[in-house]
Amino acid sequence: MTTPGPLEIIPLGGLGEIGMNLLVYGYDDKLLVVDCGLTFPGNDTPGVDVIIPDVGFLTENRDRVLGFVLTHGHEDHVGAMPYIWPDVEGPIYGSAMTLGLLKGKFREHGLLEKATMIEVGNRQPFQVGPFNLTFIQVSHSIVDSSALAIKTSLGTIIHTGDFKIDHTPVDNRPTDLYSLARYGESGVLALLSDSTNINRQGATISERVVSGALAKVFAKSQELLIVATFASNIQRIQQILDAAMAVNRKVVISGRSMQTNIEVARSLGFLRIPENIIIDVRSFSHHPRKDIVVISSGSQGEHNSSLSRIALGEHREIKILPGDVVVLSSRFIPGNEQTIWSLVNRMFRLGAEVIHEWNLPDIHVSGHAPQEDLKLMLALTRPKYFIPIHGEIRHLHSHRNLAVQMGVAAENTLVAENGNRIVIDSNGIAIVGQVPSGRVFVDGKGVGDISDIVLRDRRHLSEDGLVVVVLVVEKSTGNMLQRPELLTRGVVYEEDNQILLEQAKEAVEKALLLGSKGMDFADDEGAGPADLVQRAVRRFFKRKLGRRPAVIPLVMEM
Repeated sequence: MTTPGPLEIIPLGGLGEIGMNLLVYGYDDKLLVVDCGLTFPGNDTPGVDVIIPDVGFLTENRDRVLGFVLTHGHEDHVGAMPYIWPDVEGPIYGSAMTLGLLKGKFREHGLLEKATMIEVGNRQPFQVGPFNLTFIQVSHSIVDSSALAIKTSLGTIIHTGDFKIDHTPVDNRPTDLYSLARYGESGVLALLSDSTNINRQGATISERVVSGALAKVFAKSQELLIVATFASNIQRIQQILDAAMAVNRKVVISGRSMQTNIEVARSLGFLRIPENIIIDVRSFSHHPRKDIVVISSGSQGEHNSSLSRIALGEHREIKILPGDVVVLSSRFIPGNEQTIWSLVNRMFRLGAEVIHEWNLPDIHVSGHAPQEDLKLMLALTRPKYFIPIHGEIRHLHSHRNLAVQMGVAAENTLVAENGNRIVIDSNGIAIVGQVPSGRVFVDGKGVGDISDIVLRDRRHLSEDGLVVVVLVVEKSTGNMLQRPELLTRGVVYEEDNQILLEQAKEAVEKALLLGSKGMDFADDEGAGPADLVQRAVRRFFKRKLGRRPAVIPLVMEM
């Protein structure tokens, strides 16, 4: 009898961080990619649009890649596909809603005609090389989400994707506990499970509590209602529509992503929208405000989102007036709190009442499994090996400890990070090496051309500003032909600081007069005018203001 070969598991994103999920399964010299997500920039990545995983390992082994399998349509699981797929290619497998959203992204990037997308239903096994796969229905904050059962000759792996266990979800598509238990009874080699909410105790609260909270808010509101939620949360959008119908209000959809996702979900039958309830945003002013509900994107305070433009008074049609009610039916994602509170404060100043998870907890329910749900997943699948996925290191370690409490042998659990090469074979489970991994910055049309040095320069400019020194010198002698000119941005307001800038010019003139030795350059450095000017200006502003602006000398030889 032939001994089955080893199974490789290689995370390239999503372990040790929230978002940017991408995990590679390797068996019989073939590779299968599960999910391909992005993450959004923070304060340490100014100007960057999105961040995607470094897939150098996949591009180097593209002849081994069999395709992509996507668990659901959230950006942190599919958002990187238009950037990564052209360098790797391969068929794409997913549910109807997942592929519906992905087709829109591929169409925008001119890739739709090139890609092969294969829709797969739940409990329908399909073969991809040495991998036999089956989607398992799970509840999450986007419809048509799935876990994966991945069978190889070595055994069955359960990859949960993002999930929770809601027995009464709004879309009546609960997590398929029967299938999970059936795989557990047959034997699960390894469970890879979502760790996002490991530190939340208890079990999932049903999405239906949100319907009750929305109904109460809608019943008492006398003016315009604006409800912001994630554009991908189709179940929540259905709840808002139902609440609007109950109080005979028309609905305006605001935000490009919201409109796109609603159109996709409606065409696939995931949204029930009665005739004549939706009105065009351009006709907003033609209806009484008290008869309208606005469903808006931008619940995280994203720059230039629909809700941000409304709060700033920059939306063409929709304005906030005293007495209006704004509902944020979403979680305050860690890292976004300051931006969201700033948005909330602005809307309060305009006279609106703002309802959010901190003053009405039932206005949102998380899409990720808390501890009791995670215990149930472990109890149903009864895995031999356990690897926590989707989370920061603290989440992964907490989830590993929970698995041990649930009876998984400690030596059969493993906390991994991006780039680790995990091997499961007849000898057990272990990290046996490392592959290249990291983050790639997407800025405009550029993918990967923004380096850490560029980001450092951007941070430097944002923190200390810029000084441009224009110097006109005689080519033959190097002598100045006119006084230097200083242009500053983000350092001082020039009109109010003429004396300071005059002193800076004098510092430049003195540096040129003293030369290399006088400015502490080594004799063999041969400092030219540009070097002398740069050092003089940096020293001057450090001494006078305690700042270190970026200095660009422009030396023009005549």
